[in-house]
Amino acid sequence: MVKSPYVMMGYWNNPEETAKQLKDGWLHTGDLAYMDEEYYVFIVDRTKDMIIAGGYNIYPAEIDGVIFGHPKVQDVMCVGIPDDYRGETLKAFIVPKPGETITEEEIITFCRQKLAAYKVPKLVEFRSELPRSSIGKALRRVLREEEIAKQKSK
Repeated sequence: MVKSPYVMMGYWNNPEETAKQLKDGWLHTGDLAYMDEEYYVFIVDRTKDMIIAGGYNIYPAEIDGVIFGHPKVQDVMCVGIPDDYRGETLKAFIVPKPGETITEEEIITFCRQKLAAYKVPKLVEFRSELPRSSIGKALRRVLREEEIAKQKSK
């Protein structure tokens, strides 16, 4: 949360969203962050993107960062998709580097070497591109909505 004379007054013509985000003069950013012993602040992820799978909180930016470390990966975006048993299941959407071929097993094995078991994606899908805004921001909600639509059509 932030409070300052320079914080926005609200969303243009959107009083409902303004009421959600601005409370008692404080802007609730939705960012998850921590401060180290030298008072540096580090943004970790967004509360809207956090995945709760089997009772564990998983931050997709952390998983993305690990998978980006794979030498054959050009782009990656992880999202939580609804799961009747676990609440949500972690799915990784990956764009391989041009000319590279990757398997789901290769990604999962790579993740198992670097992540706790509950953070390893259960599902992997390869794509030619991932949805991003005009400034390059990950549009995870688009992938999540696609997955929800697939589940409803079954």
